[in-house]
Amino acid sequence: MNSHPMCVLRAALALLVLGLAAPVWSQEGGPIPAAQGSPAPAAAPAAPGAPAPAAAPAAARTASVTTKPAMVEVPGGTHIPLVLHNAISTRSARSGDPVYFETLFPVMIDGHVVIPAGSYMSGEVTEAKRAGRVKGRAELGIKLTTIILPNSYMVDLNAVPSNAGSGGSETVNNEGKVVGDTDKASDAGTVIKSTAAGAGIGAIAGSARGAGIGAGIGAAAGLGAVLLSRGPDAELPRGSTIEVVIDRSIFLEADKVQFTSPGEASTLPGPPNREPTRAKIPF
Repeated sequence: MNSHPMCVLRAALALLVLGLAAPVWSQEGGPIPAAQGSPAPAAAPAAPGAPAPAAAPAAARTASVTTKPAMVEVPGGTHIPLVLHNAISTRSARSGDPVYFETLFPVMIDGHVVIPAGSYMSGEVTEAKRAGRVKGRAELGIKLTTIILPNSYMVDLNAVPSNAGSGGSETVNNEGKVVGDTDKASDAGTVIKSTAAGAGIGAIAGSARGAGIGAGIGAAAGLGAVLLSRGPDAELPRGSTIEVVIDRSIFLEADKVQFTSPGEASTLPGPPNREPTRAKIPF
């Protein structure tokens, strides 16, 4: 009879020990599965400095992508009239020398001003060839590489002259080079004047034969002077006007070309009309 209470006590103690051991096992062996139908426990917040969940980097990459700005295209072949700020001549220019221009008229795209008058355009001399002593004209190559708008927005470009107003007889060939005059009239005048002077000296000698000999000597002297002198240099004085053609399209950021005025170019006096002058010394 006394053993029965003792058995009951032992059974109660065993159940108590098993109840205490279950939480300990769950801590060492892993979490006890949740009963069916019970809500899943919420994820614990990440500790400071802990790595973000796997989906976070993708979201961060998406957020870091910047939207490209809207662009305005100025198509290739666009003509832009310019005025020259620094004089250029084949007599003194060298390849690589800088050239500075200013736009005279605004460029409009879809009814909006994108390049106002008064914008700056710069470039460099690509070739400066003087005229030959017997043949060949002077040639001046120019390339425009940069445009600076009135708001200091700078864009690269590639443009070459299509025509020039220099006050002289310079022209622009199909390669975009400024070409000087040949001055053939001056050559002929030099020979004629020398021939006439020689004939006059011969006539003073008192015979037709002397006049003929003098004329021949004068012609030879005039021809020699022409051969020893160079043709006219190609010149672009300050204030010369040039129209350039954009070689390929340029793209301007739309938010940087919101101009409400057509702009205004500097007032520069144009070059005076001039006759080509042949160099009188063989240099």
